[in-house]
Amino acid sequence: MPDNWIFATGRRKTSIARVMVRKGNGNVLINNKNPEDYFPTKNQVVLINQPIESSSNNGKWDFKITVRGGGFNGQAGAIRHGIARALLEADPDSKQALSKAGFLTRDARMVERKKAGRPKARKRFQFSKR
Repeated sequence: MPDNWIFATGRRKTSIARVMVRKGNGNVLINNKNPEDYFPTKNQVVLINQPIESSSNNGKWDFKITVRGGGFNGQAGAIRHGIARALLEADPDSKQALSKAGFLTRDARMVERKKAGRPKARKRFQFSKR
């Protein structure tokens, strides 16, 4: 890869997105596909475009994204986090807009682990008094 790429990582639940950014005209590739072809719903495409629009960087940067793990919503959240981090590194002037919108904060909510002696994380087996 050429040296002019800027790398960043975004995470959400079990999804990890590796984002590469360089000067360009606004192309976004997710696993070598357009966002509209990769994601099944329009909401996820809107979600990944939020940091680009809020920092008024529309059409200034090209993004090449590799995302793995989780489902489509978790992947979209990871991509949004990665794009925000990459934009911060590429354009430090956009920090105020990105942090005010909350795109730089990693969402720490994860699935709670299953406990021993229970069917799920918090559910208990049926109790019979007699």
